Amino acid sequence: MRKLILIIGGLLMSCAPNKKEVDFLVINANVYTVDSVFSTASAFAIEDGRFVAIGNEEEIQNRYTSSRILDAEGKTIVPGFIDAHCHFYGLGMNRQIADLSGTSSFEEVIQRMVAFQKENKSVVLRGRGWDQNDWEVKLFPSKERLDQLFPDTPVVLERIDGHAYLVNQKALEMAGIDARTMVPGGFVELHNGEPTGILVDSPMGLVDKVMPVANREMQINALLDAQEVCFKYGLTTVNDAGLDRDVIELIDSLQQVGLLDMRVYAMVSATSNNLDYYLPKGIVKTEKLHVRSVKVYGDGALGSRGAAMKASYSDKHNHFGAMVTTSEEVNHLAKRIAESDYQMNSHAIGDSANVVILKAYQSALQGKGDRRWKIEHAQIVDVNDFDYFSKGIIPSIQPTHATSDMYWAEERIGSSRMQGAYAYKTLLEKAGLVALGTDFPVEQVNPFHTFYAAVARKDSKLFPQEGFQMKDALSRQEALRGMTIWSAYSNFEEKEKGSIEIGKWADFIVLDKDIMRVPIDEVLMMKVEQTYLGGKQVN
Repeated sequence: MRKLILIIGGLLMSCAPNKKEVDFLVINANVYTVDSVFSTASAFAIEDGRFVAIGNEEEIQNRYTSSRILDAEGKTIVPGFIDAHCHFYGLGMNRQIADLSGTSSFEEVIQRMVAFQKENKSVVLRGRGWDQNDWEVKLFPSKERLDQLFPDTPVVLERIDGHAYLVNQKALEMAGIDARTMVPGGFVELHNGEPTGILVDSPMGLVDKVMPVANREMQINALLDAQEVCFKYGLTTVNDAGLDRDVIELIDSLQQVGLLDMRVYAMVSATSNNLDYYLPKGIVKTEKLHVRSVKVYGDGALGSRGAAMKASYSDKHNHFGAMVTTSEEVNHLAKRIAESDYQMNSHAIGDSANVVILKAYQSALQGKGDRRWKIEHAQIVDVNDFDYFSKGIIPSIQPTHATSDMYWAEERIGSSRMQGAYAYKTLLEKAGLVALGTDFPVEQVNPFHTFYAAVARKDSKLFPQEGFQMKDALSRQEALRGMTIWSAYSNFEEKEKGSIEIGKWADFIVLDKDIMRVPIDEVLMMKVEQTYLGGKQVN
């Protein structure tokens, strides 16, 4: 009834003197603006998709009127979440293949693939999401069952981190992979001198080259599916960490015709074709698309032992992981990108990869001013290397990686190296800010998991009771800044989004609980009730 009265009242007052008519009024809210002083408000006005006034309810209603009024009924409103590192297109593409996440054994993986084949008569069987660290037998699987069940159909099963495949013999033969195959920046796992079907990092590309590419209809469906999921969770900007030109141009075309609303900060995959096109072209900026960065892969992932480490893995003698991009090429890329207007955003998990890239950044950026280059993940950093982040380098980190890996990380790298692992507070203190993301679909899309993992340092089962390495937990205010204004800053977008301030896009979300005050364990159950992008409700 109160909502109805307010709407009627807004209509009656639309012609009242000294009141400005605006597109949209939001009143009776608990607004965290996430401005420089983290101020609060209870109402705001929107015109032409942007905030034009923020303040208390009486002040806003005395100055503005509208035929469209939202009574938030005291609920909490925060800026739209920005995922600083994810794979938006990859999330959508994953919805077109078998979902292997959450499997508790390789046998369950097999069962899902058999069921998937019955419903999908495709020329290639693909799946993603398996993680041997979640199984009772924590060893890489091998291809024998796949060979028995699918002898004539190539099968490609991607590990959850995207850094390893399990493929069958048919796929190996199509890719020309055998026991003699050597590809720098990764390895083909062998047993008794023969491939097991496990390919880590670079050799995966040999399989990709011989697999059919997605058609345009599948690509469009993938982007629209991903958007639906992300708006549900209150994401209004996504940083897609590695896209080719054709997908970027498809995103742009869908946005231009109004089919895709999601704001996308696109990192260009560092292929020669992409670099030759985008670096001379310069920054691409529209209302919803921003292309001004290059995604470079330093090393692999810790879960598949592909992360490049200074010393041998604690659980695999004489194994150091690998640089997917050699140190020489990292330095070459850094110098080339530094001469353009583009940002360099580099995947670095292991302590060796981190220092290689940090040194390359320092060398290439001499005298270059405000470039905001990022280290994506910054997962394991030698304690002697943290000071590099105090020189304008932004850590782009994913808090749920800590709570996913905490069960086995120390076994991989030993207790001494854990001092610089998942060290989010230390990174914040050195860099002055951190950009927070999820790395979905490696992790779940849900940004409340990001907030919870950053602050409580626990997983979704509330483990461990006292939190994991709590010296590096973030405060609630730091976590919310990392998911909004600091991520916007990392994208050179802090003047247009990331906080509820006059002149910025009216990207905001209505929450079912107060994220700053609710008991921390209840954050996991929180919901986004409404998502607005430029003042338009999209969820």
